[in-house]
Amino acid sequence: MCVGTRVSLHAMDAIRRFHKPSLRRPRALIAFEGWNDACDAASGAATFALGHYGVEEPFAVIEPDEFFDFQAHRPRVSIGSGGTRQLAWPTTKFYAVPVPDDARDLVVVIGEEPSYRWKTFSRHITRVLSETGVEEAVLLGAFIGEVAHTLPVPIIGVATDPSRVYDFGLMTSTYEGPTGIVGVLQEACREEGMPAMSLWAATPHYLAANPNPKAALALTKMAAKVLRLPLDTTELETVSAEFDERIAEALAESDELADYVAGLEDDDEVIEDEDLDPDLSDDLVTEIEDYLRDQG
Repeated sequence: MCVGTRVSLHAMDAIRRFHKPSLRRPRALIAFEGWNDACDAASGAATFALGHYGVEEPFAVIEPDEFFDFQAHRPRVSIGSGGTRQLAWPTTKFYAVPVPDDARDLVVVIGEEPSYRWKTFSRHITRVLSETGVEEAVLLGAFIGEVAHTLPVPIIGVATDPSRVYDFGLMTSTYEGPTGIVGVLQEACREEGMPAMSLWAATPHYLAANPNPKAALALTKMAAKVLRLPLDTTELETVSAEFDERIAEALAESDELADYVAGLEDDDEVIEDEDLDPDLSDDLVTEIEDYLRDQG
């Protein structure tokens, strides 16, 4: 066997297929935990969509051995029925989702940002998507921003076809710098000739330690719009409203925190760097995070 053949077989071993789903012109919704997933907003949106359609078992996974540092992403031990110990590895999972109310089905991909070989990892993902007949993909991300929770969640779009960002009225990005697996995978989609758009939600920096269902809801709604996906978000809207109520209670307990958030709400207010007290800001962040943890 030649070296080239050995490499090809080795690469294919990373993709473990349980069955090949039969889907109608599917589109894909993709999210990763980790650097791209502030406040669990991106993974929360993808998980909600998956749960909404009641799909539990993946049709394929990417095995983690080649792509993860297990000292940073350790497998987790759990106790199953009858006292059986089970290991859960940081695998990337592909779910086939029939959408009976629509002419097109869905593939949901959920995983953790890998440690190594991002280009190879991303090409494995696009290979599975192409083999499954996926025609377009939406990738979800979230980042920490200086935004207020009382305002609509800002959603930024980045697309392989930039005109689509304008078609959906999304904010554009001029960011240049380090990127995560979402950016690398979108480039892999472009190489594959698969239209792709990444949607990024900005989450309030003073709520950074807590899952943010409001941001997850905003991503879910926009992803459904881009993918023309019929998706009832009532349940997530209820959770988001409860989240807002908890924050309002925290603001009522602290005039300083209320004033701080009000400053973020005022688009016309210019805050100079010298006007910010880092120690006070840290105290306010700690105060609201402690309050929400206590309420949780």
